[in-house]
Amino acid sequence: MNPPLRGEDDRAALLDALRSGTIEFIATDHAPHSRDEKNVPFEQAPMGTTGLESSFAMLYTELVLPGVIELELLIERLTAAAALVGIETPSITPGSTANACLIDLAAPWRIGESGYESRSSNCCFAGREVNGRVLMTIADGAVAYRERAFAVSAA
Repeated sequence: MNPPLRGEDDRAALLDALRSGTIEFIATDHAPHSRDEKNVPFEQAPMGTTGLESSFAMLYTELVLPGVIELELLIERLTAAAALVGIETPSITPGSTANACLIDLAAPWRIGESGYESRSSNCCFAGREVNGRVLMTIADGAVAYRERAFAVSAA
């Protein structure tokens, strides 16, 4: 990752900034580098790791479940960046186009256990046990992502 993760004091300062609003949003630098790109000496390898698929579960498991931050704050920070790129902040209102994410907060899973949707399996969290599985994402009224094992049926 660039910049790389730092020590405990820096981590604590980041959490304080997240809680206070100094950090206004959370984003991933989803960098799906191929195995060949990463299989070189460390100094020559491109920075980055996949993060999009695991970001919610990691943050939920490490910050919300132990009570470091509230779920509402996590959701707010994960959706707030939309405005910076000209996307309306998602909301559920009658007549609006669907932009939603369906998550099973109680679902435990191991990152990478079913492979990756990304073009890369280069994930720094591979093998971690987490909770909070994203089942489906709807963007602009269309299903953008659906968990392989999650079936949707109409009544």
